[in-house]
Amino acid sequence: MAATNEILFGVDVFIKKNALYKNKKIGLVTNNAATTVHLELSRIAFINTGFNIVKLFSPEHGITSQGEDGIFQQNKTDEWTGLPVISLYADKLMPDENDLNDIDVIIFDLPDIGCRFYTYQWTLSYIMEACAKYNKPLIVLDRPNPLSGNLLLAEGPMLDKINCSSFIGRWDIPLRHSLTIGELSNYWNKERGLNIDLTVIPVEGWQRNQFYDELDISFVPTSPGIPDFTTALLYPGIGLLEGINVSEGRGTAMPFKICGAPFTDAIKLSKEFNQLNLPGIKSQPTSFIPAWGKYKKQTCNGLKFVITDKKELWPVKTGLSLLNLLINLYPKNISQHLFKTVANPSGENHLDKLIGVKNSWKILSVTVPEFQLQIKNLVSTEGWATDVKPFLIY
Repeated sequence: MAATNEILFGVDVFIKKNALYKNKKIGLVTNNAATTVHLELSRIAFINTGFNIVKLFSPEHGITSQGEDGIFQQNKTDEWTGLPVISLYADKLMPDENDLNDIDVIIFDLPDIGCRFYTYQWTLSYIMEACAKYNKPLIVLDRPNPLSGNLLLAEGPMLDKINCSSFIGRWDIPLRHSLTIGELSNYWNKERGLNIDLTVIPVEGWQRNQFYDELDISFVPTSPGIPDFTTALLYPGIGLLEGINVSEGRGTAMPFKICGAPFTDAIKLSKEFNQLNLPGIKSQPTSFIPAWGKYKKQTCNGLKFVITDKKELWPVKTGLSLLNLLINLYPKNISQHLFKTVANPSGENHLDKLIGVKNSWKILSVTVPEFQLQIKNLVSTEGWATDVKPFLIY
Protein backbone atom coordinates (compact mmCIF):
# COMPACT_ATOMS: atom_id res chain seq x y z
CA MET A 1 0.00 0.00 0.00
CA ALA A 2 1.23 3.50 -0.70
CA ALA A 3 2.32 5.74 2.12
CA THR A 4 0.06 8.58 3.17
CA ASN A 5 0.32 11.47 5.61
CA GLU A 6 -2.03 9.81 8.09
CA ILE A 7 0.86 8.02 9.78
CA LEU A 8 4.21 9.59 10.60
CA PHE A 9 7.06 7.56 12.04
CA GLY A 10 9.28 9.06 14.70
CA VAL A 11 11.87 9.87 12.05
CA ASP A 12 9.33 11.87 10.01
CA VAL A 13 8.22 13.80 13.08
CA PHE A 14 11.78 14.48 14.21
CA ILE A 15 12.94 15.80 10.85
CA LYS A 16 9.91 18.07 10.65
CA LYS A 17 10.07 19.47 14.19
CA ASN A 18 13.63 19.35 15.50
CA ALA A 19 15.74 21.66 13.35
CA LEU A 20 17.79 22.73 16.39
CA TYR A 21 19.58 19.39 16.28
CA LYS A 22 21.07 20.30 12.92
CA ASN A 23 23.88 21.97 14.89
CA LYS A 24 24.70 18.71 16.71
CA LYS A 25 27.13 15.99 15.66
CA ILE A 26 24.92 12.91 15.43
CA GLY A 27 25.67 9.21 15.64
CA LEU A 28 22.79 7.29 14.02
CA VAL A 29 21.92 3.66 14.84
CA THR A 30 20.14 2.43 11.73
CA ASN A 31 20.05 0.17 8.68
CA ASN A 32 18.16 -0.16 5.40
CA ALA A 33 15.04 -1.36 7.21
CA ALA A 34 14.68 2.10 8.75
CA THR A 35 12.87 4.41 6.35
CA THR A 36 10.46 7.30 6.40
CA VAL A 37 6.81 6.59 5.64
CA HIS A 38 7.65 7.50 2.05
CA LEU A 39 10.29 4.72 1.96
CA GLU A 40 13.32 7.01 1.93
CA LEU A 41 16.21 5.62 3.96
CA SER A 42 16.24 7.46 7.29
CA ARG A 43 19.90 8.37 7.01
CA ILE A 44 19.37 9.83 3.54
CA ALA A 45 16.39 11.82 4.79
CA PHE A 46 18.49 13.23 7.63
CA ILE A 47 21.32 14.27 5.35
CA ASN A 48 19.01 15.72 2.71
CA THR A 49 17.37 17.94 5.33
CA GLY A 50 20.65 19.27 6.73
CA PHE A 51 21.32 17.12 9.80
CA ASN A 52 24.98 16.49 10.59
CA ILE A 53 25.28 12.72 10.74
CA VAL A 54 28.94 11.96 11.43
CA LYS A 55 28.83 8.18 11.75
CA LEU A 56 26.48 5.22 11.62
CA PHE A 57 26.05 2.20 13.88
CA SER A 58 24.55 -1.03 12.54
CA PRO A 59 22.93 -4.02 14.33
CA GLU A 60 22.70 -7.71 13.40
CA HIS A 61 22.17 -8.09 9.62
CA GLY A 62 24.40 -5.05 9.05
CA ILE A 63 23.72 -1.66 7.52
CA THR A 64 22.07 -3.33 4.51
CA SER A 65 19.69 -5.32 6.79
CA GLN A 66 20.45 -8.29 4.53
CA GLY A 67 23.29 -10.00 6.43
CA GLU A 68 22.68 -13.67 7.21
CA ASP A 69 21.19 -14.50 10.59
CA GLY A 70 23.77 -14.59 13.39
CA ILE A 71 26.75 -13.84 11.11
CA PHE A 72 29.59 -11.42 12.02
CA GLN A 73 29.17 -7.99 10.43
CA GLN A 74 32.28 -5.95 9.58
CA ASN A 75 32.81 -2.24 10.07
CA LYS A 76 32.51 -0.64 6.65
CA THR A 77 31.82 2.52 4.70
CA ASP A 78 28.18 3.10 3.84
CA GLU A 79 27.72 3.05 0.07
CA TRP A 80 24.76 5.45 0.24
CA THR A 81 26.32 8.21 2.34
CA GLY A 82 30.06 7.54 2.47
CA LEU A 83 29.83 7.58 6.27
CA PRO A 84 31.76 5.15 8.49
CA VAL A 85 29.65 2.28 9.85
CA ILE A 86 30.53 0.86 13.26
CA SER A 87 29.18 -2.68 13.51
CA LEU A 88 27.50 -3.60 16.80
CA TYR A 89 27.31 -7.24 15.77
CA ALA A 90 31.00 -7.98 15.61
CA ASP A 91 33.76 -8.05 18.23
CA LYS A 92 31.56 -5.84 20.40
CA LEU A 93 27.86 -5.35 20.93
CA MET A 94 28.16 -1.93 22.61
CA PRO A 95 29.89 1.19 21.29
CA ASP A 96 33.01 2.17 23.23
CA GLU A 97 34.31 5.55 24.34
CA ASN A 98 36.32 6.02 21.16
CA ASP A 99 33.20 5.47 19.06
CA LEU A 100 31.29 8.15 20.94
CA ASN A 101 33.86 10.83 21.77
CA ASP A 102 33.24 12.83 18.58
CA ILE A 103 29.42 12.89 18.70
CA ASP A 104 27.00 15.05 20.68
CA VAL A 105 23.93 12.86 20.57
CA ILE A 106 22.94 9.33 19.55
CA ILE A 107 19.77 8.79 17.54
CA PHE A 108 18.28 5.27 17.41
CA ASP A 109 16.09 4.45 14.43
CA LEU A 110 15.50 0.75 13.90
CA PRO A 111 12.26 -1.20 13.56
CA ASP A 112 11.23 -3.82 16.09
CA ILE A 113 8.73 -6.61 15.48
CA GLY A 114 7.48 -7.05 19.04
CA CYS A 115 9.29 -10.33 19.79
CA ARG A 116 11.83 -10.78 22.59
CA PHE A 117 14.31 -12.83 20.57
CA TYR A 118 14.50 -10.28 17.74
CA THR A 119 17.84 -8.58 18.35
CA TYR A 120 17.40 -4.94 17.32
CA GLN A 121 15.84 -4.13 20.70
CA TRP A 122 18.88 -5.60 22.46
CA THR A 123 21.18 -3.40 20.39
CA LEU A 124 19.08 -0.57 21.85
CA SER A 125 19.74 -1.92 25.35
CA TYR A 126 23.51 -1.75 24.76
CA ILE A 127 23.20 1.73 23.27
CA MET A 128 21.36 2.84 26.41
CA GLU A 129 24.09 1.39 28.63
CA ALA A 130 26.75 3.16 26.56
CA CYS A 131 24.86 6.45 26.92
CA ALA A 132 24.76 5.94 30.69
CA LYS A 133 28.47 5.08 30.83
CA TYR A 134 29.71 7.90 28.60
CA ASN A 135 27.06 10.52 29.42
CA LYS A 136 25.54 10.88 25.97
CA PRO A 137 21.92 11.91 25.30
CA LEU A 138 19.78 9.44 23.35
CA ILE A 139 16.86 10.08 21.03
CA VAL A 140 14.71 7.06 20.11
CA LEU A 141 12.59 7.50 16.99
CA ASP A 142 9.52 5.39 17.60
CA ARG A 143 7.72 3.08 15.17
CA PRO A 144 4.50 1.05 15.38
CA ASN A 145 4.68 -2.43 16.85
CA PRO A 146 3.71 -4.54 13.80
CA LEU A 147 1.91 -7.05 16.04
CA SER A 148 -0.07 -4.23 17.65
CA GLY A 149 0.42 -2.76 21.09
CA ASN A 150 -2.56 -4.58 22.57
CA LEU A 151 -1.27 -5.69 25.96
CA LEU A 152 -4.06 -8.27 26.19
CA LEU A 153 -2.22 -10.11 23.38
CA ALA A 154 1.16 -10.16 25.13
CA GLU A 155 2.52 -13.67 25.65
CA GLY A 156 5.18 -15.10 27.90
CA PRO A 157 7.11 -16.87 29.09
CA MET A 158 8.76 -14.06 30.97
CA LEU A 159 12.53 -14.37 30.81
CA ASP A 160 14.42 -16.35 33.44
CA LYS A 161 17.20 -13.75 33.46
CA ILE A 162 19.40 -15.73 35.85
CA ASN A 163 19.60 -18.80 33.62
CA CYS A 164 18.55 -17.65 30.15
CA SER A 165 19.80 -14.09 29.65
CA SER A 166 21.50 -13.66 26.26
CA PHE A 167 21.55 -11.38 23.23
CA ILE A 168 18.17 -12.83 22.20
CA GLY A 169 16.74 -11.87 25.58
CA ARG A 170 18.84 -9.83 28.02
CA TRP A 171 16.18 -8.52 30.36
CA ASP A 172 12.87 -9.71 31.74
CA ILE A 173 10.15 -8.98 29.19
CA PRO A 174 7.52 -11.30 27.67
CA LEU A 175 8.24 -13.16 24.47
CA ARG A 176 5.55 -11.08 22.72
CA HIS A 177 5.77 -7.82 24.64
CA SER A 178 3.19 -5.52 22.92
CA LEU A 179 5.28 -2.35 23.40
CA THR A 180 6.88 -0.05 20.87
CA ILE A 181 10.64 0.38 20.80
CA GLY A 182 10.16 3.83 22.36
CA GLU A 183 8.05 2.45 25.19
CA LEU A 184 10.65 -0.24 25.84
CA SER A 185 13.34 2.43 26.12
CA ASN A 186 11.23 4.43 28.59
CA TYR A 187 10.64 1.30 30.66
CA TRP A 188 14.28 0.19 30.66
CA ASN A 189 15.57 3.65 31.50
CA LYS A 190 13.64 3.54 34.79
CA GLU A 191 13.51 -0.20 35.49
CA ARG A 192 17.24 -0.70 34.87
CA GLY A 193 18.18 2.49 36.73
CA LEU A 194 20.04 3.89 33.71
CA ASN A 195 18.74 7.45 34.17
CA ILE A 196 20.04 8.61 30.81
CA ASP A 197 18.97 11.80 29.02
CA LEU A 198 16.34 10.03 26.90
CA THR A 199 13.90 11.54 24.43
CA VAL A 200 11.35 9.42 22.58
CA ILE A 201 9.80 10.86 19.42
CA PRO A 202 6.35 9.24 19.12
CA VAL A 203 4.60 7.99 16.03
CA GLU A 204 1.72 10.20 14.91
CA GLY A 205 -1.55 8.67 13.76
CA TRP A 206 -1.10 5.13 15.13
CA GLN A 207 -3.46 3.54 17.64
CA ARG A 208 -1.86 0.85 19.78
CA ASN A 209 -4.43 -1.82 18.93
CA GLN A 210 -3.68 -1.51 15.20
CA PHE A 211 -1.73 -4.24 13.41
CA TYR A 212 0.68 -3.18 10.70
CA ASP A 213 -1.43 -4.52 7.85
CA GLU A 214 -4.25 -2.20 8.98
CA LEU A 215 -2.12 0.86 8.22
CA ASP A 216 -1.89 2.46 4.80
CA ILE A 217 1.90 2.15 4.70
CA SER A 218 4.24 -0.40 3.19
CA PHE A 219 5.98 -3.03 5.32
CA VAL A 220 9.74 -2.79 4.78
CA PRO A 221 11.48 -6.15 5.34
CA THR A 222 13.29 -5.80 8.65
CA SER A 223 15.81 -8.58 7.90
CA PRO A 224 16.13 -11.49 5.45
CA GLY A 225 13.86 -13.71 7.56
CA ILE A 226 11.06 -11.14 8.00
CA PRO A 227 9.97 -10.09 4.49
CA ASP A 228 6.36 -9.19 5.32
CA PHE A 229 3.77 -8.65 8.03
CA THR A 230 2.43 -12.21 8.07
CA THR A 231 5.92 -13.56 8.71
CA ALA A 232 6.40 -11.08 11.55
CA LEU A 233 3.13 -12.24 13.11
CA LEU A 234 4.14 -15.92 12.98
CA TYR A 235 7.75 -15.35 14.02
CA PRO A 236 7.36 -15.28 17.85
CA GLY A 237 6.05 -18.85 17.64
CA ILE A 238 7.50 -20.52 14.57
CA GLY A 239 10.86 -18.89 15.32
CA LEU A 240 11.13 -21.28 18.27
CA LEU A 241 11.88 -24.03 15.75
CA GLU A 242 15.40 -22.57 15.58
CA GLY A 243 15.98 -24.51 18.78
CA ILE A 244 15.25 -27.97 17.32
CA ASN A 245 16.24 -29.93 14.21
CA VAL A 246 13.17 -28.97 12.16
CA SER A 247 13.44 -26.38 9.39
CA GLU A 248 11.62 -23.13 10.09
CA GLY A 249 11.55 -22.41 6.36
CA ARG A 250 14.79 -20.46 6.15
CA GLY A 251 16.40 -20.94 2.77
CA THR A 252 13.01 -20.70 1.05
CA ALA A 253 10.77 -17.85 -0.07
CA MET A 254 8.47 -18.54 2.92
CA PRO A 255 10.52 -18.36 6.14
CA PHE A 256 8.40 -19.02 9.25
CA LYS A 257 5.31 -19.58 7.09
CA ILE A 258 6.31 -23.22 6.57
CA CYS A 259 8.18 -25.84 8.55
CA GLY A 260 9.30 -29.42 8.12
CA ALA A 261 12.03 -32.04 8.04
CA PRO A 262 12.94 -35.09 5.93
CA PHE A 263 11.61 -37.43 8.63
CA THR A 264 8.15 -35.89 9.11
CA ASP A 265 4.90 -37.02 7.50
CA ALA A 266 3.24 -33.87 6.20
CA ILE A 267 -0.31 -35.24 6.06
CA LYS A 268 -0.19 -36.77 9.53
CA LEU A 269 1.49 -33.73 11.06
CA SER A 270 -1.06 -31.35 9.52
CA LYS A 271 -3.96 -33.48 10.75
CA GLU A 272 -2.56 -33.62 14.29
CA PHE A 273 -1.78 -29.89 14.33
CA ASN A 274 -5.26 -28.94 13.17
CA GLN A 275 -6.81 -31.21 15.82
CA LEU A 276 -5.22 -28.97 18.47
CA ASN A 277 -7.80 -26.35 17.43
CA LEU A 278 -5.43 -23.47 18.08
CA PRO A 279 -7.25 -20.15 17.56
CA GLY A 280 -6.58 -18.08 14.47
CA ILE A 281 -4.50 -20.61 12.55
CA LYS A 282 -4.73 -23.77 10.45
CA SER A 283 -2.14 -25.80 8.57
CA GLN A 284 -1.89 -27.47 5.19
CA PRO A 285 0.52 -30.30 4.25
CA THR A 286 3.47 -29.13 2.17
CA SER A 287 6.96 -30.04 1.03
CA PHE A 288 9.94 -27.84 0.21
CA ILE A 289 13.67 -27.91 -0.46
CA PRO A 290 15.72 -25.24 1.38
CA ALA A 291 18.47 -23.60 -0.66
CA TRP A 292 20.47 -23.06 2.53
CA GLY A 293 20.13 -23.56 6.28
CA LYS A 294 18.81 -26.73 7.86
CA TYR A 295 18.45 -29.61 5.38
CA LYS A 296 20.01 -27.67 2.52
CA LYS A 297 18.94 -29.20 -0.82
CA GLN A 298 16.94 -31.93 0.96
CA THR A 299 13.20 -32.48 0.64
CA CYS A 300 11.38 -31.51 3.82
CA ASN A 301 7.80 -32.53 4.53
CA GLY A 302 5.72 -30.48 6.90
CA LEU A 303 3.27 -27.63 7.31
CA LYS A 304 2.21 -24.46 5.58
CA PHE A 305 0.52 -22.12 8.05
CA VAL A 306 -2.67 -20.23 7.20
CA ILE A 307 -3.71 -17.42 9.55
CA THR A 308 -7.48 -17.36 9.76
CA ASP A 309 -7.79 -14.49 12.26
CA LYS A 310 -4.77 -12.41 13.27
CA LYS A 311 -6.61 -10.98 16.30
CA GLU A 312 -7.34 -14.47 17.63
CA LEU A 313 -3.88 -15.90 16.91
CA TRP A 314 -1.55 -16.57 19.82
CA PRO A 315 1.76 -17.14 17.99
CA VAL A 316 3.79 -18.17 21.04
CA LYS A 317 1.17 -20.65 22.21
CA THR A 318 1.06 -21.95 18.63
CA GLY A 319 4.83 -22.38 18.42
CA LEU A 320 5.15 -24.07 21.79
CA SER A 321 2.25 -26.41 20.97
CA LEU A 322 3.94 -27.30 17.68
CA LEU A 323 7.21 -28.13 19.43
CA ASN A 324 5.42 -30.32 21.93
CA LEU A 325 3.52 -32.08 19.13
CA LEU A 326 6.70 -32.74 17.12
CA ILE A 327 8.51 -34.19 20.15
CA ASN A 328 5.57 -36.51 20.79
CA LEU A 329 5.18 -37.62 17.17
CA TYR A 330 8.89 -38.09 16.46
CA PRO A 331 10.63 -38.82 19.78
CA LYS A 332 13.47 -40.73 18.09
CA ASN A 333 14.09 -38.03 15.48
CA ILE A 334 13.62 -34.68 17.21
CA SER A 335 16.59 -33.21 19.04
CA GLN A 336 17.82 -29.82 20.16
CA HIS A 337 19.70 -27.79 17.57
CA LEU A 338 22.95 -25.88 18.13
CA PHE A 339 22.46 -22.42 16.64
CA LYS A 340 25.88 -20.78 16.45
CA THR A 341 25.93 -16.97 16.21
CA VAL A 342 28.26 -14.08 16.95
CA ALA A 343 26.50 -13.60 20.27
CA ASN A 344 26.41 -17.35 21.10
CA PRO A 345 29.44 -18.96 19.39
CA SER A 346 28.84 -22.42 20.88
CA GLY A 347 25.16 -22.41 19.92
CA GLU A 348 24.37 -24.24 23.16
CA ASN A 349 21.10 -23.91 25.06
CA HIS A 350 19.53 -22.04 22.18
CA LEU A 351 16.08 -23.46 22.87
CA ASP A 352 16.17 -22.32 26.50
CA LYS A 353 17.33 -18.86 25.41
CA LEU A 354 14.61 -18.55 22.80
CA ILE A 355 11.82 -19.59 25.14
CA GLY A 356 13.44 -17.87 28.11
CA VAL A 357 12.96 -20.83 30.45
CA LYS A 358 15.52 -23.25 31.87
CA ASN A 359 15.09 -26.95 31.03
CA SER A 360 12.54 -26.12 28.34
CA TRP A 361 13.09 -29.48 26.62
CA LYS A 362 11.81 -31.28 29.69
CA ILE A 363 8.77 -28.98 29.84
CA LEU A 364 8.02 -29.62 26.17
CA SER A 365 8.41 -33.41 26.42
CA VAL A 366 5.20 -34.19 28.31
CA THR A 367 2.19 -35.64 26.50
CA VAL A 368 0.14 -33.36 24.27
CA PRO A 369 -2.96 -33.33 26.55
CA GLU A 370 -0.78 -32.60 29.59
CA PHE A 371 1.03 -29.78 27.80
CA GLN A 372 -2.21 -28.16 26.69
CA LEU A 373 -3.25 -28.05 30.34
CA GLN A 374 0.05 -26.43 31.35
CA ILE A 375 0.51 -23.93 28.53
CA LYS A 376 -1.69 -21.19 30.00
CA ASN A 377 0.68 -20.84 32.95
CA LEU A 378 3.73 -21.10 30.70
CA VAL A 379 2.73 -18.13 28.51
CA SER A 380 1.39 -16.03 31.38
CA THR A 381 2.46 -12.36 31.51
CA GLU A 382 0.94 -11.66 34.92
CA GLY A 383 1.85 -8.18 36.14
CA TRP A 384 3.38 -7.03 32.84
CA ALA A 385 0.58 -4.67 31.80
CA THR A 386 0.59 -3.07 35.25
CA ASP A 387 4.39 -2.73 35.32
CA VAL A 388 4.60 -0.96 31.96
CA LYS A 389 1.48 1.20 32.21
CA PRO A 390 3.41 4.33 33.36
CA PHE A 391 5.64 4.09 30.28
CA LEU A 392 2.99 3.74 27.58
CA ILE A 393 2.90 6.47 24.92
CA TYR A 394 -0.21 5.53 22.93
